[in-house]
Amino acid sequence: MIKKELAKAYTNFFRVLSDPTRLNIIMLLTAKELCVCQIEMALGVHQAKISRHLAYLRKHNIVQVRREWKWKYYSLARPKNQFEENILQCLKKWLQKEKIFKSVFFQMKECLAQSLDVVAQMAKKLK
Repeated sequence: MIKKELAKAYTNFFRVLSDPTRLNIIMLLTAKELCVCQIEMALGVHQAKISRHLAYLRKHNIVQVRREWKWKYYSLARPKNQFEENILQCLKKWLQKEKIFKSVFFQMKECLAQSLDVVAQMAKKLK
């Protein structure tokens, strides 16, 4: 019975990682805590889609959120076990070397150079 529950937990964890948008969000958050609008601009994805994926990641305890004034900041949650910690470390190490993720990190750095108000205004123009 324990083996089945453990296998299900591992399967669910990989299911969370299986979406490209969620994987990109996780990769961005390996670098630092980010505001929703920064994630939007780095990925070039509309706020509704980002929020839906962040809610899914929160539901599965992969990310955590804190509110500061009108901004919501997301960061990676503490891994639930050594398995999740190892997988996230592996992703951070290997995927940051991939060309597509390098471009996402470049976009994130550009967003971080702007004030949140400017980034939020730019993010509103995404459709």
